[in-house]
Amino acid sequence: MSTRLSSEQLSSGPRETPDEHGAFPRLDGDQIDQIALHGTRRPTREGEVLYAEGDRDHDFFVIVSGVVQVLEHGEVVRTHGPGRFLGELGLLEGQPSFVTAVVAQPGEVVQLTAAELNELVRNDQVLGGLVLRAYLMRRAVLIGRGSGLQIIGSCFSPDTKRLLEFAARNRIPHRLVDTDNDGDAEELLRRFGVTVHETPVVVVPGGGALRNPGNRELAQALGLHASSPPSDLADLLVVGAGPGGLAAVVYGAADGLGVVAVDSVAAGGQAGTTSRIENYLGFPAGISGPDLTERAVLQAGKFGVPVNVSAEAVSFSAHDGHYVVGFDDSSQVRTRSLVIATGARYRRLDLPRLAEFESTDVYYAATIHEARECRANPVAIVGGGNSAGQAAVFLADRVPRVHLVVRGADLHKDMSRYLVDRVMSHPRIEVLLRHEVVELLGADKLDGVVVRDNQSHDRRVQPVRALFVFIGATPCTAWLSSLIALDEDGFVRTGEHVTTDDAWWHKGRRPFPLETNRPGVFAIGDVRSGSIKRVGSAVGEGAMVVRLVHEHLSFGATT
Repeated sequence: MSTRLSSEQLSSGPRETPDEHGAFPRLDGDQIDQIALHGTRRPTREGEVLYAEGDRDHDFFVIVSGVVQVLEHGEVVRTHGPGRFLGELGLLEGQPSFVTAVVAQPGEVVQLTAAELNELVRNDQVLGGLVLRAYLMRRAVLIGRGSGLQIIGSCFSPDTKRLLEFAARNRIPHRLVDTDNDGDAEELLRRFGVTVHETPVVVVPGGGALRNPGNRELAQALGLHASSPPSDLADLLVVGAGPGGLAAVVYGAADGLGVVAVDSVAAGGQAGTTSRIENYLGFPAGISGPDLTERAVLQAGKFGVPVNVSAEAVSFSAHDGHYVVGFDDSSQVRTRSLVIATGARYRRLDLPRLAEFESTDVYYAATIHEARECRANPVAIVGGGNSAGQAAVFLADRVPRVHLVVRGADLHKDMSRYLVDRVMSHPRIEVLLRHEVVELLGADKLDGVVVRDNQSHDRRVQPVRALFVFIGATPCTAWLSSLIALDEDGFVRTGEHVTTDDAWWHKGRRPFPLETNRPGVFAIGDVRSGSIKRVGSAVGEGAMVVRLVHEHLSFGATT
């Protein structure tokens, strides 16, 4: 791109911005030469725009000499010198750029296309790992800074919260411009010719505005693989992209199967909303759910399988020797085998007025996005399992007080020992055993909760501004109709727990482990009856199920 900015738009005498916890490493000469083997060297000119906010599939640049400035909305936020490389995670995932990169002092760069960069990341363990780690950190920096999308709307609007949650679940940098409290909101609305009554509005990279878009429309604008699933007959359809589903996608595609992957909201499932997973093998310092998800999505992409989001399964049937899954956009996928990995959704508290506050101050995930919304106010968390404990520890480092409300008498019953120790020793966490929330207080915003001691029946008010709920989950199986056998709680029966019927007599075998009452239909992860609610076990089931799919296909995929 040869576009130039005027000298008034560039800072005079730019100084390089220091590294930020490894997000902006400096390459040495040998590493630059190695990267240059995959691309081209070329000179740069002062004022040249290397890529602009909103650009898709822009190139990757390593600065050999000279200085490049990074701008957000016209303001310089970072300055890079020789040895630094540009870009962030969206470059690897085909998303639009959230920033603009401009040459402040002329010099030389090494330039790679997005395809050449992906090839480098896939095949060079050292350089690829360095770029990937930096890009993951840079995405976290953007998210923490509230860069990226601007979602203009009232904090009391359910659609505003829906859009905020969609952006958060898909790890898209964003910030809320609150029409009730933010002075910039009116000017932004005037700029786009939008009235308050037409909000929420999403300002996407490049300056376009979407008026109250649906999740699918926003996903398409952000390059989140929101195309309709392919109509060709697939070897394997994976519905649900939590850790188990993503593992099935990666192992299936690596084995040469024709795989289609679909999720109704975002890759990652409930694990993707977890601030830190500390007991997953191979990560002694722990790993955040979003980081684990991003790595898995990139790995699936490495084998040529994008995860289609905002496509919710609504029907399931058997037809002409294969299975057909229908989606809410009227598309269908025909497949020889199916993995059900739709997981479970968190249960809601049975509380008066809960719906009033769910659009503003009640949350079912605890990530940096939700922590930012709490704005340094005290919070309450309901639940006694690992999800509640992880949320308590994460939020306690960001808010002044966390009240953990647990119905049971012992944290050790449902929470891992290491997590119990961290919760009990944290000075800003108060644990209320044998308590439950019985009332929500406030008018338009949550001002507090009433908790009741289940032994003495005493009540007291906790002055909190947000309520986080982690009280178990309900399986996402309504779309399976009556063709798939479920247990009494609605989870999918598999293996020895299914009863064979007429569909099995011609197969000459019993159901495989993880296989349902329909040959070639498998269930993994939280949606499966009797599953172990751990990330590691879900990933293991995702790997195991691919071998069972091969076994099924070798018998012939007749339904």
